[in-house]
Amino acid sequence: MMNELSKNTVIPCFCPFCGKQDWTIHVPTVDWEAYEAGALVQDAFPYLSATQRESIISGICADCQTSIFGEDDEDEEVDD
Repeated sequence: MMNELSKNTVIPCFCPFCGKQDWTIHVPTVDWEAYEAGALVQDAFPYLSATQRESIISGICADCQTSIFGEDDEDEEVDD
C-alpha cells in the first residue's frame, strides 16, 4: 500500500515568454493540495528554490526569470 506522503504531483510548466514547454516540477501531492487550498507558495514548498516557486506561480522558466528579474540572490550560495 502506498503511503500518502510518498505520492507526487508533476506540475507541467509552460513559459509564457519563450514558449518553453519541456520541463516539470515534482512536489509531494500533500504539498500541492495545501498550495491549491490557499497556502503561500513559500510555505507549501519551502524546499524549492525561489526560481522554482516562481515557475509554479507564473510558469516563467528560469532563463526568462533571469532575463526579466536578474539573478536571484536566494538561489546563490553565500560564503561566510
